[in-house]
Amino acid sequence: MRGSTTSKTKGERGALSIMGCNSGRALAERIVRNLNKIVCPKGDCPPLRLTDTEEIKFANGEIKTVITENIRGDDHYIVQCMDDPNSTNSINDNLMALLTAINAAHQSDADSITVIIPQYPYSRQERKKTREGITAKQIAQFIEVSGADRVITLDVHAEAIMGFFTSAKLEDLHASRTIIDHFQENYKTDNLIITSADVGGAEKARFYSKAMHTDLAIVDKARDYSKTSVVESMRLVGDVNGKDVLIPDDMISTGGTIVNGAKLLKEHGANNIYVACSLPFFNGNAAEKLSEAFARGDISRVIGTDSVMHGEEFVKNNPWYDEVSIAPLFAKVIHNINAKRSVSELLR
Repeated sequence: MRGSTTSKTKGERGALSIMGCNSGRALAERIVRNLNKIVCPKGDCPPLRLTDTEEIKFANGEIKTVITENIRGDDHYIVQCMDDPNSTNSINDNLMALLTAINAAHQSDADSITVIIPQYPYSRQERKKTREGITAKQIAQFIEVSGADRVITLDVHAEAIMGFFTSAKLEDLHASRTIIDHFQENYKTDNLIITSADVGGAEKARFYSKAMHTDLAIVDKARDYSKTSVVESMRLVGDVNGKDVLIPDDMISTGGTIVNGAKLLKEHGANNIYVACSLPFFNGNAAEKLSEAFARGDISRVIGTDSVMHGEEFVKNNPWYDEVSIAPLFAKVIHNINAKRSVSELLR
């Protein structure tokens, strides 16, 4: 996708170009459509398009990205989704594809390289609990050494990750406003209470509660760290009796916390229970758990963003799932960065 190719004057960035790795292409296409609405609202100018690229996978599993057109001097953006339910690629495959794409752009002499990864990989490995690596920091180092100048992600799991970058800038976008607007437009809010899935999510729940002018309750969760994704016990702090409940969270992985939390809320007299998450990973049998919770009436709807693209068939076949697009937010941020405008309001 190319913007103006005229010479730059002082303070201007290069021509805008954007590419999508294979697993990021669907989201990249949505971002491009929204960018076109911003830069050419009347549709009377040439539409922006994706840069032509090729992602090659060799028989031994090695990956190579080739950029097949000139991007020299461009303000270049690379979109990649690490967790892709519609691909056989692992997160590690997609990470390597991203790194080769970054370095291909660097070798092609792009003026600035921005990486768009809604899902920051290994974000739950941001600190050491025992004899283990701080892998989230390694990812930052991999991205930087490959040639990236900026990284844009979505609701990063641990804010400490921002401090892992030394040469590149990390911009952490939030899906909260997008989800809140969608919820207020499509669901009743007159009998609503916000509940956090755990104490760690209390800050996000407080933001939702303040923005939506509702009361707040908290589910206190005790986790068994000797086992992976196992919760020992849960208790509710607050009154949800006779209320509709919205549970906002940054991600749904295996779904255990959400399903158990919804069951606890139902036991305390909650009516409709809605779940909202920025990153709907639905790993393992999470979708099956959520389907069963929906069938029991424990969960009325799960609202997730297209930061994880499950596809039209998934949305069609799972009546409990409601997808809202985060692409317009990424498009606004890209446009503001390229136009050297403030992005602080968009990061809140």
